[in-house]
Amino acid sequence: MSKTFLIGDTHFGHGNMLKFTVASTGELLRPGFKDIEEHDEFIIEMWNNTVKPKDKVYHLGDLGFKSWSKLSKVLERLNGTKVLIKGNHDNFKLSQYAQHFKDVRACHTLDNFILTHIPVHPESVKRWKANIHGHLHAQKVWVNVESIIMVDPRYINVSCEQINYIPKDFEEIRSTWTI
Repeated sequence: MSKTFLIGDTHFGHGNMLKFTVASTGELLRPGFKDIEEHDEFIIEMWNNTVKPKDKVYHLGDLGFKSWSKLSKVLERLNGTKVLIKGNHDNFKLSQYAQHFKDVRACHTLDNFILTHIPVHPESVKRWKANIHGHLHAQKVWVNVESIIMVDPRYINVSCEQINYIPKDFEEIRSTWTI
């Protein structure tokens, strides 16, 4: 039986990802990689160890920064039927993405969860069970509830840093999600 997975912010080929830091701690956002090639190979390995060829993967944006020919070679290696929810750094032509993705969208609803790259506005998220998104990397969406600041449970961040670079099984999200 096939599964559905979610991941965001792979940033294949984006060398500066290895230099960026977490604002609150100053720690590297993606530590432990000697170069971007090692980073990319690690994500490919985690993806293919998790996703089988007949599975579906929603990539929630910011796919990669390589030249199209290099990025295309990475995409050829990734298991599964892929759908891209475009991110703010996904600037190649639609015809190029169509070579590797079954569909390319701005957003998508899956079992009343809204899939986006950038989190939707808090006033809009109430229309869905929750917002599964990327874009924030190591950050989360916070909410003030009766003067208590806490992580907003209506937002599920699947940026690589949040999910240990392993595509997240949608059934796991759906079965454990509560508000």
